Amino acid sequence: MPELPEVETLCRQLRPVIVGAEITQTRVIDPKLGVIEGLQGREIRGVTRYGKTLEMELERGLSLLFHFRMTGRLLWQDGNGPLPHTRLVISFSHGRISLIDPRRFATVTLHEKRNCLSLGSDPLADFNPSHLWAIAQQSALPVKSFLMDQRRIAGIGNIYACEILHKAQVDPWRRADSLSYKEWEGIGEAAGKILTRAIACRGASVSDWRDLFGKEGEHQNYLLVYNREGAECYRCGGRIERRKLNGRGTYYCPTCQNGEGG
Repeated sequence: MPELPEVETLCRQLRPVIVGAEITQTRVIDPKLGVIEGLQGREIRGVTRYGKTLEMELERGLSLLFHFRMTGRLLWQDGNGPLPHTRLVISFSHGRISLIDPRRFATVTLHEKRNCLSLGSDPLADFNPSHLWAIAQQSALPVKSFLMDQRRIAGIGNIYACEILHKAQVDPWRRADSLSYKEWEGIGEAAGKILTRAIACRGASVSDWRDLFGKEGEHQNYLLVYNREGAECYRCGGRIERRKLNGRGTYYCPTCQNGEGG
């Protein structure tokens, strides 16, 4: 968290605010971020997302990459001082962007170009059943872990993996290479619908997430399994359970995600 929908929300909100603007000052408050120099006087040429990574494209071939990890987010401010947990401030003539990150796991790196990213397929760009089925044939991972492996599929984290597999009626513990082509069709269709709606809702505020202007997202109101342990499954009436899978809390319905495929 933030996952693909939350980072895409930031991208769409940032573009009309900072593209074409010149950076007037950069202030690193948390030394854990390292040294970030050479930004002053550079114009923002674009803001893009790949997976969970947000890229600010600068003039003269530089890119500033943000990976928000567990609790990182960006906040636009045109007044007042820094908020608690502010780690970085990038200023413009009309306001500033603050990186807010209570757990201090987020990273910010400056590169000459984006070839430093080694990520898998983006679910909004090339998430089709043929591709999913083909890359899954080489993996014995549980399908939930497979969906969250950023080297194969970039952008899906714990919340949306749980939701996608519930909608597709697939057991999170099934081996990725055991799923049929039809089951991958179901996962691809579920992912498209869930991620698109989550973006329209500006993400899910189940913890620290807020959008660029400090407002909560709304997709938490549409979650069917995540954070609903013990509640009734909206589809079959079974009870939602929470178990650990590779160290991550995994929410699912054992009744309609019973390992036999959807």
